[in-house]
Formats: sequence, structure tokens, C-alpha cells
Amino acid sequence: MNNRVTFLHTADFHIGAPMRGFVDLTDAWATRLQRAIVQAYDRVIETALENEVDFVVVAGDMFDTSGASYSDYLHFFEGLHQLDAAGIPTYLTTGNHDPFSVWKNDVELLPPSCHMIGTEGPEFVLFEREGEPVCLIGARGYRNQAWPIDEPIAKGIDRAHAIEALGPAFPQATQAPFCIGVIHTGLDLDQSKAYSNPTDLLDADVDYWACGHLHQHYALPSATRPRIVFPGCIQARDLKESGERGCYLVTLERDGETADAADVADAASTASAAAVDYGRLRATIEFVPTASVVFHTVEVDVSACQTLADVAHLVQARLFHENGKASCDEMVERVVLCGTTNLHDYLRRPEVVGDLRKRINNSYPSFYCDALVDRTRPMRDREALAREDLFEAQVIYVSDEQRASDAQMINYVQAEFVKRGIDVPSSLARRISGFEDEAETLVLDLLGEERP
Repeated sequence: MNNRVTFLHTADFHIGAPMRGFVDLTDAWATRLQRAIVQAYDRVIETALENEVDFVVVAGDMFDTSGASYSDYLHFFEGLHQLDAAGIPTYLTTGNHDPFSVWKNDVELLPPSCHMIGTEGPEFVLFEREGEPVCLIGARGYRNQAWPIDEPIAKGIDRAHAIEALGPAFPQATQAPFCIGVIHTGLDLDQSKAYSNPTDLLDADVDYWACGHLHQHYALPSATRPRIVFPGCIQARDLKESGERGCYLVTLERDGETADAADVADAASTASAAAVDYGRLRATIEFVPTASVVFHTVEVDVSACQTLADVAHLVQARLFHENGKASCDEMVERVVLCGTTNLHDYLRRPEVVGDLRKRINNSYPSFYCDALVDRTRPMRDREALAREDLFEAQVIYVSDEQRASDAQMINYVQAEFVKRGIDVPSSLARRISGFEDEAETLVLDLLGEERP
């Protein structure tokens, strides 16, 4: 029996997706970002080939929409053919961005070793190595772009159902020491996207759940005991998706005694894998960065800076630090200047911040600052202002009242958004205290300009 298997777990390519949310990109950087997702996909294929994995699983959202360009479409298939030529099978399941309804006419174009599995119900395949059964793979993908909340996507994916489904054609399936599930799900973090209860997944007789949909790499119960795993997207698409992106190299191993012939025969007759002792499982995951461009929003405290040149040097040093931690070729960042500083009056001037941003972007070609945001505060004696009988004292009093109740402040801001027919950002509640600080600083700055 084969007691070890290695595979590449990846998801959320979103080939063809636009880059979003940037304030000011040069033409050269806009062109560079257009190539980033395809380059990340190439790194996924290279990772599988270089590590000579047994197979590759893709847990949905290969494309961003059903309208991918012809060149992107061909490039994706070329990668699958490279794996096929190397003898590495690929197992695909569909996500909400590329449901099976947009694939049904193209399944026949997949290379022989590439399998699109799981649509109307759980489907299963058996991976064999040199004629020996190694891994049961169960999956279920999206039929269309929506998923009913009362229908768990993982229901029916487990070892017993795999043996029952595969048994008639592959009686040797009972001897496979490993069983993995492949699903595109938001777990209980995003109940609108194929809800799955993590407890149910952990209780199922499945060694490893290869999941897609969440764009951050994530493992339950932990990275050292991975049972439910998300590799995240292979390349970020906006500044909210900060940090490194990539895929996982997975190794599953069995320790101890393996099943004997009698156990296997009994399991086959009862369609119950629980009757077989396959030995203790050891699972390890290794994150492999694939993004050629990493995005960051970086806060830089400039309180200790005496000059604008100091600010530029500090920002550059911070960007080198962030780039050193991220395994990428290039980096696009939004820099937020914060802290209390005598330079506040300069940094609130658009022409000064624009010149600083230009200086930062000219310093090192592999970094690009799409926006430099001033959130500094002046060296202002707030307590003294509050004691004076001036309008500033009233501003501080109202500001403190608003801070006392975030819920009241959120309702006020939401009402103003509704009046203007604008959607309320989902991040409003998390950021409301920061907005209050910025509003107070802005009003006090404006009042200061009115003083003779």
C-alpha cells in the first residue's frame, strides 16, 4: 500500500480579473498589473512540475467571469497540458465565478488526465500510482453562480460514500489510504457562499479538505494540524488583499500498520471505511508564494521626523522592510502617514504630499506608491483648547460626545449616506473611530486657518 502522497492545493486564480481600487497608476504599472495574474498561474504550474507532485487540485474560480479573453483561456489550457505531459493529473471543481454552466461545452477540451468533478451531487475519482490505489477524491462544484443556503456543499463527501460510488468499477478503492474533499465554500465566515459547518467537516471521515473561496491562506484547526485548508488566491487584485498570495504543497502520510486483506474485504462489503485501520495520519502543508506583485497598505508613524526629507527616507526604509518579508518581485503600496508631528501643516498640503510621493516613486523602480495619505496630527494641546471659551472647545466637546457611542455615530453617518443614495461601506463600523479623529483634526485645522 502507498502510505505517502503529495499534491498541490490551489484555488481562486480569477484569470481575467481587473485590478481594482487604485488611485493613480502609471500606464507602465497598469500594464504590469494586467500580466500579474497570468504570471502567478505560471508559477503554480512551475511549482507542481518542479516538486513532481502526484496530482493537483483546484478548488474553484479558475476564471473571474465567463467572459475571459481568448488568450487567457488558451493560456489556462496550456498550463493543464504541461501537467498532463509530465504525468500529473489535475482535479478541478467549479466556483461561483466560473460555475459548471459556463464549462459544460468545454469539458471535452481538457487534457486526458484533467478531471472536472462534482456538479449535481458529490462525485468521486480514484488516484492510483503504478496501479496501486492511493487517494479517494470527492468534490462538488457550483452549478451556477448561486448556492442554496440550506444545502451543505460537502454533504455526502466522505470515505464511505466514495467507496460506495467507486466500488463497482474500482473494487480496489477500499485499499486507498487517503481521502480528500474538494469544495468551494465560505464555511461559516461567508454563509452566502456554500455554507459549511467546520465542525461537520472535521467530524467527516476525510483526511484533508481542499477548499477555495477565501482569498487569504488559512488552515483549521491549525497550520500544524491542517484538516480544512484554504490556499487563498494566487495573486491579489486590490489593496485590500495585502500580503503574500500563493498555494500549498501538501503531504499526507500514514504511520503504523495498514489494513489487511480481511479488513479490506469487510469494508468493501459494508461500504464502510471505518472498518479499516489505515494507520495514523500525518499532514503537512508548505505555503508557496506565487504573486509577482504584492499589495500593501502601510502605516508609517512620522512623529520622530524633523524634515520632509526624513519622512521620505523613513517611508523608503519601511517599504524595503515590507518587501523583504514578502516573496515577490514588485510591490504596490498605499502609504498612510500618521503620528503627531510639527510637519502636519506641510503634510496636509496636496502639493507637498504629491512631491513626496514622486520622490518615493523615483527612488526604487520595484516599488510603486499609488497614493500617499496624510493622517498626521499637529502638536496641539487639546486639553488646553478644551478649557478655553472658544469655538474649538465646543468642537472638542461634540467630538467627545460622538466618541461615547459608536452605534449612534454609525446611525448618523448611515442616514447621511442614505440621503445621498450612496451605499454604506461594510467597513464603516470597524473604522468609525478613525473617521471621528480625522474629522476633529480637519475642523480644528480649518479653524486654525481662520485665526489672525
